[in-house]
Amino acid sequence: MKLLLSMALATAAAMTCVNLPAAAETGDKAQIEALENQFAAAFNAKDLDAIMKVYVPGPSLFVFDVGVPRQHVGWDDYRKDWQDFLAGFKGPVKFDISDLAITAVDDIGYGHSIQHVTGMDTKGKPVDFTVRVSDVYRKLDGKWLIVQEHVSVPVNFDTGKPDLTSAP
Repeated sequence: MKLLLSMALATAAAMTCVNLPAAAETGDKAQIEALENQFAAAFNAKDLDAIMKVYVPGPSLFVFDVGVPRQHVGWDDYRKDWQDFLAGFKGPVKFDISDLAITAVDDIGYGHSIQHVTGMDTKGKPVDFTVRVSDVYRKLDGKWLIVQEHVSVPVNFDTGKPDLTSAP
């Protein structure tokens, strides 16, 4: 029985792994990590133009965000969402990314992370929330960009409210 279980687990693991040349995978992962670090620096600087440089320009960008409306289609639409979001902060913001996991194959990749934001809103009230983010990346003309993003928060089903300080 243990042998069958071991074989089943090994088969399942093999089915979910992609054999890539280590150098290519490492280089692409490093480039995507650099893209995410570029995003974090831009967010901390509240630099809208720099934030938008990590996203694919044009109408093909698609984002599910936590606020309303529930989706943004196109770079212009999402830029407006970011502009409104950043305008809601008074003074500096602190943003960090943790638990970043990335997979890249050829010219497509995906990743997920936990993202934490703190700061003050325009009324002086503290802002502190954590979101889950899943991204789809495309390598276009040798440069990785986010082409699809899904931002979410867990919901406490007992209260029906979002858990903005969620922990694993």
